[in-house]
Amino acid sequence: MQTLLGFDYGKQRIGVAVGQSITGTATALCTLNARNRQPDWDRISELIIDWRPDALIVGLPLHADGSDSEITTAARRFARQLEGRCRIPVYTMDERLSSHAAEQLQRQDKAAAKTGIDAIAAMIILQNWLESHNTHD
Repeated sequence: MQTLLGFDYGKQRIGVAVGQSITGTATALCTLNARNRQPDWDRISELIIDWRPDALIVGLPLHADGSDSEITTAARRFARQLEGRCRIPVYTMDERLSSHAAEQLQRQDKAAAKTGIDAIAAMIILQNWLESHNTHD
């Protein structure tokens, strides 16, 4: 069984989710606010220590046609920094439409409505990664 943490990177906030390969499911965990325009590395380190993930998944924000958006470069940099700081494999996952799906889920599900939109988006990104990699088969 592998434990994975998923991240929905944003310059202001980063959504975080946790998932398990054995069940193939992900759960929204929290939203971290940027500190001095930087990821909250202290809190990210705490999450890594608490959850002991085997891998990290970072959503890659792309345009609908698959081309890079203006935040794609920053998300790639965040993924590289995560890997360098945490010494855990980091994978990226196309996150097109994850924010839209998160908004819909938040409107439909009362429990999801209490969770931040960024954490829900991280959950969707991680869930999609788990499904595309069939790690629970």
